[in-house]
Amino acid sequence: MLLYLKGHNYKFECENLCRIFFPYAPLRAVDISEAEDDELIVSAVINEDNSQYIYKIDIYEGNKHISDSFTESVLSEDLLMVSLYKLFERFTSKSQNWGLLTGIHPVKLLHQLCDANGVSAGERIFRENCFVSEKKLQLAKRVLLQQKAVVDALHENDFSLYVSIPFCPTICAYCSFVSQSIDGAKKIVEPYFELLLSELEETSLITKSLGLRLISVYIGGGTPTTLTDAQFSVLIAKIRKSFDMGTCKEFTVEAGRPDTITAEKLEVLKMNGVSRISINPQSMSDEVLTAIGRAHTAKDVEIAFNIASKIGFNSINADLIVGLPKDSLDSFKYTLDKVIGFGADNITVHSLAIKRSSRINMENSGLELHSQDDLTTEMMDYSIETLTGKGFNPYYLYRQSRMAGNLENTGWAKNGKICNYNIYTMDECNTVIACGAGAVTKLKDPYSNRLERIFNFKYPFEYVTRFNEILDRKKGVISLYEQFRERIR
Repeated sequence: MLLYLKGHNYKFECENLCRIFFPYAPLRAVDISEAEDDELIVSAVINEDNSQYIYKIDIYEGNKHISDSFTESVLSEDLLMVSLYKLFERFTSKSQNWGLLTGIHPVKLLHQLCDANGVSAGERIFRENCFVSEKKLQLAKRVLLQQKAVVDALHENDFSLYVSIPFCPTICAYCSFVSQSIDGAKKIVEPYFELLLSELEETSLITKSLGLRLISVYIGGGTPTTLTDAQFSVLIAKIRKSFDMGTCKEFTVEAGRPDTITAEKLEVLKMNGVSRISINPQSMSDEVLTAIGRAHTAKDVEIAFNIASKIGFNSINADLIVGLPKDSLDSFKYTLDKVIGFGADNITVHSLAIKRSSRINMENSGLELHSQDDLTTEMMDYSIETLTGKGFNPYYLYRQSRMAGNLENTGWAKNGKICNYNIYTMDECNTVIACGAGAVTKLKDPYSNRLERIFNFKYPFEYVTRFNEILDRKKGVISLYEQFRERIR
């Protein structure tokens, strides 16, 4: 696909809209003269003439050509995006469930629209101006309803702690996260772990100096259970010693891969006050698991749930993915039904997202997956219907680029089992201070909608070799909080 732009700086927005309709097509933003025969061409040109802006949008492929043109008194991203979206609908004869929305947080957008315009008007703008389907509007409204009590209970000095363990037993075929296989990273695990403990110590001093109150802890990855039992004990002890846990409402560890879960590891977690864990099968089909590069079997998932139940964990999340290669509607139904039967009270249903650096994309199988979008939608619809019927409620939702069926990732929970941290990080309504490689600290101004980010280095090697720079960046937490508070003095 060739994208030709002129007269505006909306390149990022146009590229994202192209990927909604053609998620796996290689995209080149170059001069139109470089187009190849029969290549799909999207041209978005805005010319200025006597204080008027002339919009001209064209889509070509071979002999097929549709266009739109109009004149306005303003240069507007919204006008261009709406015109381009409508042309894509005509060109592909397909509407999108989330309309022209390309951002990660559609529920947050709905929240903002309702706050600014009133509930009825906000929902109408979300539906009509953003072209969101009625069923996705209703899903977003259900999420907002579940989030309200959690968000309303926040205090201005509350914060959550995120700890990154960026190692996995193997790298899944669809994955492009910063995690490394534990075998390939053996030499760096120990130095990484020791520096992580130092970052946690420094972070605790910063939060105490600011008078911040810890309300949730989330250890994620990667696969945190790639750590040894001894390392887990040391890590959790460091957290409990460094931070005041008296106000902490939940402590989550993303145990993740069933093949890394042992009774010994879960005993360590339970004895140290961890209240929530994840066991993430992705699928209960061995054929699918093999296709995506997982080293565990469906039987391993069942064993892990049995171990967790015997040890006494009563809040367990399971991650599933719709749209996986080799999966079918019947196979996905079996997966969901089995996981519900295992007793998971949190179930997150992800849509497969194929990133540029993932093995699936590198092997060029993304186009084949795109042809299964209707099947993926059926899987997602089944999950919504089934989980609703089993007493689960959707409480957080986010989206990624190149998602199968242009769908969403949704967290579902039974009453009283919501993971508050997931709401804080997805709604971006509360400060999350993050430690480890790839971690992103998000500082929420409690007195406005301002959100500031502080990035750690992405990869474990960078984290280890440039650790002093990370500590310097962490000091930015103090200066930013001082700015937040200065505004109300």
